Amino acid sequence: MPRWIAALLLCALTSLPAWAATLRVGPGEAYTRISDAARVAADGDTIEIAAGEYRGDVAVWTQRRLTIRGMGGGAVLIADGASAENKAIWVIRNGDFDIHNLTFRGTRVRNNNGAGIRFEHGRLRVVNCRFLDNQTGIMSSNDGVSELIVIGSEFGNAPHNDLWLPHLLYAGRMARLTVIGSSFHGGYRGHLLKSRARENFILYNRLVDGSDGGASYELEFPQGGRAVVVGNIIGQSRNTQNISLIAYGAEKAFWPDNGLYLAHNTLLDELPAGGRFVRIWSESFANGIAVVARNNLLIGNGAFDIADDEHSGGNHRLRAGQAGTPAAPDFRLPADSPLRGQRFDGPATPYGELTPRWEFIPPRGSRQLDPAQPLAPGAVQTPSSE
Repeated sequence: MPRWIAALLLCALTSLPAWAATLRVGPGEAYTRISDAARVAADGDTIEIAAGEYRGDVAVWTQRRLTIRGMGGGAVLIADGASAENKAIWVIRNGDFDIHNLTFRGTRVRNNNGAGIRFEHGRLRVVNCRFLDNQTGIMSSNDGVSELIVIGSEFGNAPHNDLWLPHLLYAGRMARLTVIGSSFHGGYRGHLLKSRARENFILYNRLVDGSDGGASYELEFPQGGRAVVVGNIIGQSRNTQNISLIAYGAEKAFWPDNGLYLAHNTLLDELPAGGRFVRIWSESFANGIAVVARNNLLIGNGAFDIADDEHSGGNHRLRAGQAGTPAAPDFRLPADSPLRGQRFDGPATPYGELTPRWEFIPPRGSRQLDPAQPLAPGAVQTPSSE
C-alpha cells in the first residue's frame, strides 16, 4: 500500500506554527460555546473542547487551517433542532482541518440530509469521532479536488426516515476518500458508506449493519473511480433493503480510470436464500474496468460472480456460523484452520500486491500485523485461540 497510508495509521500530526494559539471551550473557560470560538479562531490555532454536552451549538468554520479536539472523555455535540445553514452541526467551508475525539448526534434539517459535518472544500481529517442518529454522518461536496480521511471513528443509528436515504458516510465527487479502522452499523434504507470519489482506500474497517440495521448497500461506489477495499469485515442484516453487500457502477461512470480491488475482506451474507456479495455494473464503463478479488472470506450463501484468473483467486467460502455472526462479531479463524497460509499471490496492481499490514480491532481501531505471520483469507488474521 502507499506509504502515506502507514503514516495515517500512525496518526502523525502536522506541526503547528510557533505563533498558533490554543482556545479552550467549556464551563469556566474563556469560551463557553463552540460557536463563539469558531468566530474568533485564527488560521493555525488549536481549539480544545472540554468533555460534556453542547446542545444546539452549531458552527460554520471559515479558517484555512485548524486543529479541533475534544478533551478527556470527549465532547458530545447534540443538534437539538439547530443546524448551521440548514446543513449540519458543523460546516467546514474551505480549509485543512484535523478533528479529534468528538461526537456529533441528532442532526435534522428540512431537506432531510442534515449531517454531523458538511465538508465543502479542502482537506478534512477525522480521528476517533462518532456520528450517531444523523440524517447523514459526514457529507461532502462534488468539487473534484478535496480529500477526506477518517480514522478510528464510528458511524451508526441512522434515523428511520422514509423521505430520505440516510447514508452514514456520503463522499461526493472528491479527489480521495480514505477510511481506516472505523465501524459502521445500524443503517436504514440508505447505505453504510457511499462514495463518488476518484480514489477510495477503504482499509481495515467493520461495516456490519447488525441485527437491528436495515441498510441497503453496505459499501457503494455508484460512479466508479478506483476503489481499494482491503481488510474489511462487511456484513448485511436480514432486514436489508438490497441483496448486494458491495455495489460498483450502478450509475453512469464519471471518472476516466476505474477499478475495484478487493482483498482479504470477510463478507457475511445472512439472507437465507442467499444474496450477492458483490455487484458490478460493467456496462456502465465503456473504457473497461479493472476487477481484482483476492483472498476474500465469503460466509453464507451469497453469489460471488468474480471468476478466478491470473489476477483473482484464493477466495474461500464458509457456511454461516463458521467464523462469526452479527450477534457474535468475532470472525476469527481457528489457529488450526487449513486456510491459514493459503494465500493467493497474483501480479501487482497499481496499488501493490494488496497485502494487509493491519487489521481491524473492535470496537473501532486497527493494529499492525506481525510481518512474519502467515496470512489467511479474510480480514481478521489473529487466530481465535489468542
